[in-house]
Amino acid sequence: MIYLLIFLYVLYAVLIISLAIGFTRVKEFTYKTSTQFTKFTVIIPFRNESEKLPLLLNSILELNYNLEFVEFLFIDDASSDNSTEIVANTLKETGINYTILKNKRVSNSPKKDAITSAIAVAKNNWIVTTDADCILPKEWLKVFSCFIKEKQPKMVVAPVNYIVKNTSLEQFQLLDFMSLQATTIGGFGIGFPFLCNGANLAYRKDVFLELDGFKGNTKIASGDDIFLFEKFKQVYKKKVQFLKSKDAMVTTFPVTTNSDLINQRVRWASKTSNLKSIFVKLIGLLIFLINLSVVLSIFLSNNLLFILTPIFVKICIDILLFIPAMNFYSHKKSFYKWYLFSSILYPFFSVFIVFKSLFYKYNWKGRTFKK
Repeated sequence: MIYLLIFLYVLYAVLIISLAIGFTRVKEFTYKTSTQFTKFTVIIPFRNESEKLPLLLNSILELNYNLEFVEFLFIDDASSDNSTEIVANTLKETGINYTILKNKRVSNSPKKDAITSAIAVAKNNWIVTTDADCILPKEWLKVFSCFIKEKQPKMVVAPVNYIVKNTSLEQFQLLDFMSLQATTIGGFGIGFPFLCNGANLAYRKDVFLELDGFKGNTKIASGDDIFLFEKFKQVYKKKVQFLKSKDAMVTTFPVTTNSDLINQRVRWASKTSNLKSIFVKLIGLLIFLINLSVVLSIFLSNNLLFILTPIFVKICIDILLFIPAMNFYSHKKSFYKWYLFSSILYPFFSVFIVFKSLFYKYNWKGRTFKK
């Protein structure tokens, strides 16, 4: 058993060190002012987002881009609040080209239905997706446009950040989310990208149609980003690229209750078993076994050294990836203050989420979904 644990932790250390090296290999993109403008269709599904929509809409109004080249498609997914009125009242008489569509449910995945219906009427070939609870940086589309002109990609993955309060719940979510962002960038840096986030994602409409969009994944409620990402990567791996730029970084917010956090993470975890890549599944299994070893060490031993060694080793390994990520995302204070607390709590939380995702349904935005 001891030798198996040592073997697993060596594998884990190799993985994290590789991702940390990969993170630094992805250089920050330097863009130049250009008179050429890429035509974008920005797709924003929403459901009962009256609280956060004003922040998104204000950031749209402040975009430093010629918005004559942009259309915004808002897809209302059966909102019961005044989200639709907020969009219309904010953007009317601004000159912004926007349309509010009603989502047409045809599958078990409302968000995929919303994006698919929007793409069907999109006028431009470059699609950019974000969420209704996000804030867009002023140079957002300008950086995307320059990156597309220079790199000629088929899909662009870009960074997402959190705005957090100084509470244990939100700071825990921040470090958890930063680990995902660090892993995303690190994967691109080692030539094996395997994560993305639909809150800041761009791709060509013609390729989306060529690959039959979300066909084959519509029974799974979540995964509007990762399953499409897999399809693009399978056919155009070298044309799926990461845009590492703070000026292209979208910001969003953590959830505010423990139950919402659990449901959100179960929703994310429920996608893993449906991923096609065996290697990605093995990575997920390795991470789960490491976290499980930390949990079991507490309950299966009276030896203090045996109890503390797994969590200590894991904390020391993880820090190698967290340091460059927290610097890039400007969360150094949170890292120093909350890293130890989050690192101790995370294995228990992670194991709980995995088991819950295997055996239970989850609730999201007032709906209940199966795995």
